[in-house]
Amino acid sequence: VQLVESGGGLVQAGGSLRLSCAASGFTFDEGVIGWFRQAPGKEREGVSCIRPSDVTTYSAKSVQGRFTISSDNAKNTVYLQMDNLKPEDTGVYYCADGNEYPCLRAVLGHGLLRSDFGSWGQGTQVSVSS
Repeated sequence: VQLVESGGGLVQAGGSLRLSCAASGFTFDEGVIGWFRQAPGKEREGVSCIRPSDVTTYSAKSVQGRFTISSDNAKNTVYLQMDNLKPEDTGVYYCADGNEYPCLRAVLGHGLLRSDFGSWGQGTQVSVSS
């Protein structure tokens, strides 16, 4: 599986960005794609997840109501629409693939775990100025 993120950039607080994760070699009717982010000096944290086969989605509380994850199976691409961005959203955003369970486990309260994901993209920088 190869994952390539794009769409990052510099935006003012309150602005929007749409990140893309192009996934080659990933089976959209079996696994999940997750988005993680890492701010300078902080741990990588799970942001959102989608299981394209049934459109199960999960978003962390910090981004609920502002970020929307979606997939275009025909284009082998997962998107992360980020609205009302805040300075604390700044970081490198990564997409990663996992088996069919991480999104559901996150929805059930167990969070999005890095260890549940295998292949990772190179990341795309998102910077939000105040």
